Amino acid sequence: MLAGSLPEVAAVATRDGAAGLARFRLDLFRPLQPMLAQTADDVAGALGRIAPAAVEWKLDGARIQVHRLGREVRVFTRNLADVTARVPEVVEAVLALPNRAIVLDGEAISLAADGRPRPFQVTMSRFGSKLSVDELRAAIPLSAVFFDCLHLDGDDLLDRPARERFAALSAALPETLRVPAVETADLVEAERALDDALARGHEGVLVKSLDAPYEAGRRGAGWLKVKRAHTLDLVVLAAEWGHGRRRGFLSNLHLGARDPSSGGFVMLGKTFKGMTDAMLAWQTERLLELETHRDGHVVYVRPELVVEIAFDGVQASARYPGGLALRFARVKGYRPDKGADETDTIDSVRTLHTD
Repeated sequence: MLAGSLPEVAAVATRDGAAGLARFRLDLFRPLQPMLAQTADDVAGALGRIAPAAVEWKLDGARIQVHRLGREVRVFTRNLADVTARVPEVVEAVLALPNRAIVLDGEAISLAADGRPRPFQVTMSRFGSKLSVDELRAAIPLSAVFFDCLHLDGDDLLDRPARERFAALSAALPETLRVPAVETADLVEAERALDDALARGHEGVLVKSLDAPYEAGRRGAGWLKVKRAHTLDLVVLAAEWGHGRRRGFLSNLHLGARDPSSGGFVMLGKTFKGMTDAMLAWQTERLLELETHRDGHVVYVRPELVVEIAFDGVQASARYPGGLALRFARVKGYRPDKGADETDTIDSVRTLHTD
């Protein structure tokens, strides 16, 4: 993770042992895989596993990791791509900090004039564009907000407990650049934080252990996400040609959850709901690029396109190989910032199923 080279690490481990490994440090401008969160059904369940905890708003933005050394700043995506040139507002915000060296984990998000988040697709349309950045900035400005500090002026904080990293974040950043959070073990206070986040248009909350280190690249037990409505990140396995006003468009999506045991995907159902005309046009073009073969009106695709699906519940179903199906599934939006290996697993779906 820190060296970026397994052979280099192996050579040092063989030659110098633990003392040699201890010399590896976080290198500025070499991004780390982000820490990810597991899912909890509700705040009570999350606090039952982690308490006291930091309960912070869960924003529906684009995950960013920002590195600064002196007057140089670079911004990376969750997939470690360098997008510095696309987000001048983020660069300016971090350059305004008094610190010489800092690494921050957070989100870039487009907010409306009233402070409420614009739809995720609006944020991603701006975040993903390499052209006309100045014009897009005027039309769709991005705000940078951060929730973790991984390095501060020469000190690596990855292995420090979260309470120390959060303290460093509070000391370095003004409140306007920090994701709102409360530290509590009280269910009423935590529920109030969730209600506040939802009332302001955000997804929910993250419940974070105050003792956990930063587990880069892992979906650790130290972070639990809580949303009031069920959503899953799934992969599109195939799509069916539409009828009527949707003729000529790939409409009905076949949805799959990741199966860690086989390395493949398990189908959970289909949906054609929640799609705008623009989305239909875009997904038709993209899915045809991913096409592997056809069977009648069904176009099968490489399992690469990630879509966020909202649904009302999980029910038993003999129709699908996993024995489960989503109830009233509808498309919330595509997630071009996520890879298929970051999607929800069939095991996670099973935990949501109640007889």
